[in-house]
Amino acid sequence: MDTAQRIQVEMPPIERLEPVHTKGLRRVFGILRLAMGWTFLWAFLDKSFALGFATGRLDDGSIDFWAKGAAWFNGGSPTKGVFTYALNAGPFQGFYERLGHVTVTAQGATASPPEWINVVYMVSMVLIGLGLITGVMTRLAAAGGIAWMAIFYTATAIWPENNPFLDDHIVYAIVLVGLIVANAGRYYGLGKIWQRVSFVEGRKYLY
Repeated sequence: MDTAQRIQVEMPPIERLEPVHTKGLRRVFGILRLAMGWTFLWAFLDKSFALGFATGRLDDGSIDFWAKGAAWFNGGSPTKGVFTYALNAGPFQGFYERLGHVTVTAQGATASPPEWINVVYMVSMVLIGLGLITGVMTRLAAAGGIAWMAIFYTATAIWPENNPFLDDHIVYAIVLVGLIVANAGRYYGLGKIWQRVSFVEGRKYLY
């Protein structure tokens, strides 16, 4: 059969939208999407209101909810702790120290990150979290999550403390890539409805 006689078989539209064809894997990707979405959304909630996990817990173990100077909505800086205590002595440390206005003294490091960094961080956390949880614009949300995983990794985990190279940020980034490839917003989310909206239908980057 010569080239002119070959039949071009196009993948049906439904298969392009549903790259995962087994119910079990769809459930797995749906649950992974929800779990990753909650991870990002919780970072926003805890740092906004000092709920006592990464923010607001006192030295005696008690929780100071809505702590002044800790909760973002009460004057706190959600990124100051990372710049002050978590930067790793890797090749990017100098860059992040300048970004966060880190000063090293005899008493230790202090940081005064500009407010725009706090705003970008918090707004992106809530948008990524809601995008993943709802399944609306999952690909953009996952791409934003991958970008943050790269930032966290280069700022705090080169090299990982307990592994030659594989850090949990890399694992999360791989999961987020999987959500993009699987079009995971369609499983346990609003992705199927969202992708039928006329404005969205021809724009796959909005899926």
